[in-house]
Amino acid sequence: MALSLRSRPISLAAAAGLVAIAAAGSLSLSITAHATPISLVRVDQVGYLPSDAKHAYLMASGSVGHATWDVVDRLGKVVEHGNVATSNRGPWNATYPDVYDITFTKLTKLGTYHLHVHGDVTSDSPSFDVESASDLYGQLVKDGVNFFQIQRDGNDVIKGALNRQPAHLSDASATVYNTPDFNDTTSDDSLVPGSPLVKLSGAPKVNVDGGWYDAADFLKFTHTAAFGDVVLYASQRALGSAAPSTLSTEAAYGESWLDKMWQMSSKTLYLQVGIGTGNGSDTVDPTFNGDHDIWRLPQADATDNDPLDRFAAKNRPVFEAAAPGHKISPNLVGRVSAAFALAAQVDAKSDKTRAEYEYTEATTLYAMADTASPPDPLVTADPEAYYPETTWHDDMELGATEIALAAQSLSHNAMPYLKDAAGFAKQYMGTDAKTDADTFNLYDTSALAHTDLVHAMAAAGNPSLAVGKADLIKDLKRQIVAGDTHADADPFRAAGNINQFDVDSHTFGWIAMEGWYTQLTGDHSFDGFAAAQRDWLFGANAWGTSFMVGEGSLFPQCPQHQVGNLAGNLVGKGKALIIGAVVNGPNDNSNFDGGLGDLQEGMRQCPVNGVDPFSSFNTSTASFVDDVRSWQTDEPALDMTGAAIMAAASQLAAH
Repeated sequence: MALSLRSRPISLAAAAGLVAIAAAGSLSLSITAHATPISLVRVDQVGYLPSDAKHAYLMASGSVGHATWDVVDRLGKVVEHGNVATSNRGPWNATYPDVYDITFTKLTKLGTYHLHVHGDVTSDSPSFDVESASDLYGQLVKDGVNFFQIQRDGNDVIKGALNRQPAHLSDASATVYNTPDFNDTTSDDSLVPGSPLVKLSGAPKVNVDGGWYDAADFLKFTHTAAFGDVVLYASQRALGSAAPSTLSTEAAYGESWLDKMWQMSSKTLYLQVGIGTGNGSDTVDPTFNGDHDIWRLPQADATDNDPLDRFAAKNRPVFEAAAPGHKISPNLVGRVSAAFALAAQVDAKSDKTRAEYEYTEATTLYAMADTASPPDPLVTADPEAYYPETTWHDDMELGATEIALAAQSLSHNAMPYLKDAAGFAKQYMGTDAKTDADTFNLYDTSALAHTDLVHAMAAAGNPSLAVGKADLIKDLKRQIVAGDTHADADPFRAAGNINQFDVDSHTFGWIAMEGWYTQLTGDHSFDGFAAAQRDWLFGANAWGTSFMVGEGSLFPQCPQHQVGNLAGNLVGKGKALIIGAVVNGPNDNSNFDGGLGDLQEGMRQCPVNGVDPFSSFNTSTASFVDDVRSWQTDEPALDMTGAAIMAAASQLAAH
């Protein structure tokens, strides 16, 4: 079994399938021995903007020398036509060695359409819309926020289509435990506590009620919740009056939980609530289960009296990021203080008293960062293997930058934080950017930090600092160019690496960065790149599926999500679906060594027929599997969905 960096390192699931795949019009043909190649058309099922460079892709089982395409409106009228490119953008895999470009940029009229290809091959695409930025990106923001609402814990849940019920009310008086030792971090056993759980002597009970579940499970992490809150507040700030009311409400909800996790009076930052796996192999303490060892609805934990579940259900442990009053891992400090400072920026316009409190939270926590001797590894979760992070200058740059902006909005002295932010930015560009190159996502927040630092410096009159506007924009462009270069060589113009975890959140990160870059520079030369990444995420990929639940005509039907699975996750949009959830996406085949395993006790089989319609689109190195057991590709999480919200908000603000 391969190591799960996401959250469910138990022996999960078999081959995936999808009941409704024919609804997308993508698998109506099967490969035969006939000479005529089999073909499929992949489009962005969510839609295109009128100004987009519009691309679709023809996948074929053999060479296509001549084919034409028609854009057909909903009345059956051909409104545009042209020739399929004869140059092969592939190969993709042995079944579909040929991928051809279809460019229909001249289509600008708003409406609903599909592509019909004829000639050497005949095939039809799923339908798609040409729509305004407010319609396209606005809906993605709303639906992404919906997933955050689904993830709520505590008493203030939103019932919704999933019939959510209050859960884990005992978190209001939770016990703090010593951080357990975990087994050898070079193996899968690193996820299993190698020592018993022991109460932290003298620690008071703490109120950690509320917050968001991190992913498919019911764990709550400060690390990922802070990132989620940062992107919600940053999106709200970017959209202004165009932001849906749910966005501001959800951002405030997240901040209220972080306020509980950071105790200013004792200078204690709590790291997480719950523990993932139990210590079944432990011989010192009686064995206990962890959250990942039981599959249930969250409200069931209140009546779970099984001694084995004592840490998994009713009485969940809380762990500290550091001892009270001690310096804290700078990656955590940076992102949590950034969340407080962003809240202060937003609240400064309507509730200055609240904003001042949030500003104090941000600055007090910021002062606790251990930048002189950061822990190795950096503190993210227990165990750290769930979210292994290697950089912290980006987080501290973000924290200092957002505090500077908050100081400006509250008429405080921003200069010390501007100097700090510029210093951390210089360190990031001098070291991290060379050794840990990444794009905007949970593990690298530099792009947002750079963007906001440009704004903060401008508001301060562009003082002379360790870095200037040109340096920050250059590094932002570097990250975009890296993706653009990869996309040029990919058959579907994908910037992301499908052999690595979190390809979907990385891809959304590129879309967000392009929006920021365009706003800072007025340079639209990467607009086509951003559109191509959106296309890939929403169906213009080899698998022909959107990777965001509820978006497009084909999307994950069987995500690994306990509430969604047990509520009946086999129906269409508007029903019991976790709408807005972004799944991990394709992943390296090494993560599937040994198969997907058996259904966990209590888990509803999905797909019900056990058929995997995506297998013929996998490559020799990477796969996408839509199965409730497939944490490798099909588990949604806060950070991945948060990246989607940020990308949509960034693009909407840029158009």
